[in-house]
Amino acid sequence: MAIRLQRLELLRFRNISQLELQIAAPRLLVVGGNGEGKSNLLEAVELLGSLRSHRAGLDRDLIQQQQATAQLQGTTTDGDRLHLELRRSGGRQASRNGKLLERQQDLLGSLRCVGFSALDLELVRGEPALRRHWLDRVVLQLEPLYSELLSRYGRLLRQRSQLLRRQQGPWGHDALLDAFDAQMALLGTRLHRRRQRALGRLEPLAARWHERLSGGHEQLELQYRSGSEPPGDDSETAWCQTLQEQLLRQRPDERRLGQCAVGPHRDEIALLLQGNAARRYGSAGQQRTLVLALKLAELELVQQVVGEPPVLLLDDVLAELDPGRQQLLLEAVGQGHQCLVSATHLDAFSGGWRQASQVIGMQAGALTLGQG
Repeated sequence: MAIRLQRLELLRFRNISQLELQIAAPRLLVVGGNGEGKSNLLEAVELLGSLRSHRAGLDRDLIQQQQATAQLQGTTTDGDRLHLELRRSGGRQASRNGKLLERQQDLLGSLRCVGFSALDLELVRGEPALRRHWLDRVVLQLEPLYSELLSRYGRLLRQRSQLLRRQQGPWGHDALLDAFDAQMALLGTRLHRRRQRALGRLEPLAARWHERLSGGHEQLELQYRSGSEPPGDDSETAWCQTLQEQLLRQRPDERRLGQCAVGPHRDEIALLLQGNAARRYGSAGQQRTLVLALKLAELELVQQVVGEPPVLLLDDVLAELDPGRQQLLLEAVGQGHQCLVSATHLDAFSGGWRQASQVIGMQAGALTLGQG
């Protein structure tokens, strides 16, 4: 098992005033009570790897109170020093090996991570946005430039919605909306097709994992349900033309609603067990097995495409699984992956797992044992 992330340094990040951690084993167990900073440590690694946090949408929520900036730095075994500065105002600043990067997206690709937290257990029951964000994180691991595509589409969507709300009369701003629609159709098409392609690659992996986890009793199916009417021809040109035509047809309704009713922001990823919607018919245990299968499939797909195993972040997830699923998860990821695992106690870890791990404690945002 290789170590990918070798060293982590944090400054003024959430409740962590200062932390320096040398990672000496492929498995790192971070142990502590709730609210002590375990999840914050794993979140920092996620940020360095993906520039995104599944727990916060605004950088100011990641910076310690009364502080203007937070600093995150990770060193990989390749010798890459990845640095990210979060600011309350003025945007982020990213650097690699001491060199400032013109775009923070250029930091992506050096430290790929797959995260699994208790929040992911809401993937089945939660709103469609949760499943879209999960699929976007998968695509981002496979194609780092996808981050720029998402950002551009998000800005365009906000600007177009503002224009719709400011429109005067039933034909206000038509020429400007036509220009917006052309861009929306192009960017929306590229998001649609990448999501559809990624889900198509994930489905057989997830189905196989689910069959194993459920003892072969259930069949899992993933369906991509586009937020726009898909064309008969799967080419980018056909998608783009069809989406632009739908935007034009929906314009009267959108003027009334003040928001865009067509596009990838309306996508749904359907999770089906035996052909039925898992969110309605699956028991709590079935839903957790399904989410576990999705995350293991994500881990496998990233490794297939990239050619090396990503770092796995398990954030307090074992407490949400029964002992049988805990063991299946640990067995599945115990070989070949660098794992950073947070837990409130060590009881869930077998002797072999624990003995092969570096164990550290956290209290009030500081390391308490095993550090260095």
